[in-house]
Amino acid sequence: MSPDPILALAHHPLAVWLRNSLAYPVLETAHILGIATLFGSLLIVELSLLGIIRRMDVAALARAVLPWTLAGFALAALTGLCLFFARATELIANSAFSLKLLLIMIAGCNAAWLHSRGPLDATHWLTRVQAAASLLIWMAVIACGRWIAYA
Repeated sequence: MSPDPILALAHHPLAVWLRNSLAYPVLETAHILGIATLFGSLLIVELSLLGIIRRMDVAALARAVLPWTLAGFALAALTGLCLFFARATELIANSAFSLKLLLIMIAGCNAAWLHSRGPLDATHWLTRVQAAASLLIWMAVIACGRWIAYA
């Protein structure tokens, strides 16, 4: 019988240290900053695609905020992995956590599909649908992240 890898993570000395030190709240804070950067940059672009912000060229705006979007995602993903490492046994059984991961995957597929269709066209109905879906999906990701503590 092979050992449970999730249980092995829980007993790893680094996971124990993360759970029992100030590192965990520091990671949580950095995770929230990553999410805020990611969502804030996406919000600006998606609102432009929806025609709510009309002062800037959408393609130029998307290019300008892309580094922030990627940096926010990288920070959120890296800190999220560390947070998972510290509480793997709890999180693996948490329905809000599972839903959050599924929604992140769906958001990524939506973004890949949107950008694979060619230049961003704020006048195309499908672009607007995908922009609205992106906002709703990422808001649900944020909500699921919050609900992890209560699921």
